[in-house]
Amino acid sequence: MNKKSLARWLGSVALTGALVCSMSPAVAGSLQAPDVPAPAPVASALPEADTFPTAEPVPTAAAIESPKELPQTPVPAEPEAPAAADAADIVEEEAGLLGAHMGQGMERLLTTGDPQVPSAQEQEEKLEAEVSMEAPLQVPDTTAGKPPAATSINTTVTAGVSAFQAIPAFAADTAVSWMPPGIQGMDVSSHQQNVDWPGAWRQGSRFAYVKATEGTYYKNPYYTQQYNGSANTGMVRGAYHFAIPTVGSGAAEANYFVNNGGGWSADGRTLPPLLDIEYNPYPQLGNTCYNLSASQMITWIRDFSNTIKARTGRVPMIYSTTDWWRTCTGNTNAFSNHPLHIASYSQKGAGALPNGWPAYTVWQYSSTGPFAGDSNVFNGNTGALDAFARGANLPGAPAIMAKAAANPGLGAAKSGVVCGLRGGGCYQDFQGGSILWSPQTGAQVSPNAPIRSAYQAAGFENGALGYPTSGQVCGIKDNGCFQDFQGGAVLWSAASGAQVSTGGDIREAYRTSGFENGPLGYPTGPKACGIKDNGCFQDFQGGSILWSPSTGAQISAAGDIREAYRASGFENGPLGYPRSPNVCGIKDNGCFQDFQGGSILWSPSTGAHVSPVGPIRNEYQKHGFETGALGYPTGGQVCGIRNGGCYQNYQGGAILWSPATGAQASPTGPIRTAYQKHGFENGGLGYPIGGQVCGIKDGGCYQNYQGGAITWSKTAGAHPTAGEIRKKWQSTGFETGYLGYPTADETCTAAGKCTQPYEGGRIEWTKASGAVVFRK
Repeated sequence: MNKKSLARWLGSVALTGALVCSMSPAVAGSLQAPDVPAPAPVASALPEADTFPTAEPVPTAAAIESPKELPQTPVPAEPEAPAAADAADIVEEEAGLLGAHMGQGMERLLTTGDPQVPSAQEQEEKLEAEVSMEAPLQVPDTTAGKPPAATSINTTVTAGVSAFQAIPAFAADTAVSWMPPGIQGMDVSSHQQNVDWPGAWRQGSRFAYVKATEGTYYKNPYYTQQYNGSANTGMVRGAYHFAIPTVGSGAAEANYFVNNGGGWSADGRTLPPLLDIEYNPYPQLGNTCYNLSASQMITWIRDFSNTIKARTGRVPMIYSTTDWWRTCTGNTNAFSNHPLHIASYSQKGAGALPNGWPAYTVWQYSSTGPFAGDSNVFNGNTGALDAFARGANLPGAPAIMAKAAANPGLGAAKSGVVCGLRGGGCYQDFQGGSILWSPQTGAQVSPNAPIRSAYQAAGFENGALGYPTSGQVCGIKDNGCFQDFQGGAVLWSAASGAQVSTGGDIREAYRTSGFENGPLGYPTGPKACGIKDNGCFQDFQGGSILWSPSTGAQISAAGDIREAYRASGFENGPLGYPRSPNVCGIKDNGCFQDFQGGSILWSPSTGAHVSPVGPIRNEYQKHGFETGALGYPTGGQVCGIRNGGCYQNYQGGAILWSPATGAQASPTGPIRTAYQKHGFENGGLGYPIGGQVCGIKDGGCYQNYQGGAITWSKTAGAHPTAGEIRKKWQSTGFETGYLGYPTADETCTAAGKCTQPYEGGRIEWTKASGAVVFRK
């Protein structure tokens, strides 16, 4: 059996003996104090409106076990260094024997000058602890719940240190009795084993920190006696974790800590969780900074802190020394919003503090007395200590508590005041909701209700809404409710549910329209972005608001125009985004709305129709839009007709377009009727090549086409002219010549003779003779 295996076997034997002894009534009584509640972790910032987390119980004495194997440390004479795979085992073994504790690095600096070199006293204690495992311990009878007197144990146990005897950090004759002014306290670990808490109270200790865990492998086997025993005497107490950054991530160690006693509740008896991060006591894990760079150490601490805050509702207090902080974090001020527990063993004071902390919360001034473990003093009076335990000393606490008193319907508090939120804010959870505070908004109630659920979905104070700027207000339109926030509002009605209206151009357009009292009514969905051209929209009971960088925010109000917009594909269709709101009160009580790609016009008699950007719309504009002779569109633009052409019908006619002719109006009247008779663009005339021209001889009109023209006069009517007959008419001067206007359409016989009559005669055409004029 090699030395390490032997050490593990001896450790298991010794542990078995110790556990057997621990079953005695005296010991059992000292390890159990069921009347003291365990600290309950609080919900993470702003829990769901209708649920609250249950407390995570602190493990009982039976649940908190020592490491299963307690081997001896490697024999110093062994030349080989431990393999990397064994490093965690060795740390666990050493933690099982003596373990790291608060101020251990300070003690070593004072005695050996190196925080990684154990003092002679530590080495002696470790040797005694190892030797004590080689023989069963004999524990004398004691009064239940009280540790035996030191003289009794010393005379009974001759080999090693009793499992129930406190191990002093230094020789008794070096103990310190000096105390700085202030509220006295102490911190303990397994080194102190079963602590005489009534004695500590008589000495003046009023608060205590108890080591719960180390790394992700060690739980203090005396935690229950120490944690509950201190509380039973009336002390305010809390738990601390000794960080080993190379063993687990910050989050992993934080979760291990909370799962094994490191919680917090706002009961006035529990101090916030404490992170003990200091000199690395295990050389096999690297240098005094665990071989981490400053940035890596900062990341690890932030990971631990964020997890503790999420699990308990409070950021942890940080224990360290100024020297270590400067050396291992680069003297960062990134955690100056955390309470500081500074270690400095000097009767001259705490000395210079790490960067960013103007003052400490707790000063550990001695590791050698007057109290068992380390001696501390709180920076404040009894009221301040109570406020610190409850979280009431946090910046928003007075305003939150005043708001809670004014709103008894919130019910009992479910957490203490939690600060360190965005913008320096704080909150407190209650049975009926929460109260949020920020320096800019003050304290506002967020009651459990649909509005709070929508606020939660939006990210609470970390989302676009930020902090509430008002309480919830009900009794508005349709018995709805709203609550204002820094970044907008949440509105609720029975029909629409609770919807967020975030600040920005869309909300401003909503405000301009009259909020819920305007035509849009309540929002029916949240603002959605990332649509075409990086635009956004929000739907409402009465339509929607669309925004794009080039058009701004415009309302698309419910009605026929919006329905036509929808049919065209909204912003993804040819119209794109609106460029104006609906404008009504135009001709015949009509309305229109302009878009990037045209407009939609509506009248009671024609309905809503799109007038898309393009040559047809340009021609329509030349004719005065709806105020001109064409009036309102009676249909949409239709393309794909002869030769790739398009047309759109209007009250007063149509506009036709082809690539060869452009867009030309065909206004209602006898010329258009004649054009229709001859098949519009599909007939011999083809497309118009110009607009209708009036004011010629005798008040007549004409319009030219690809295949001829149509002329009209009041006496002659409207008739097309084309081909050779038209050329002959042209040679006579058209309507101004002796023939005047045509009085009928051109007709042809089966023999190939064509004739068209005019006011002053006729023109006949045959293939043989060509076009010949016959005057009256």
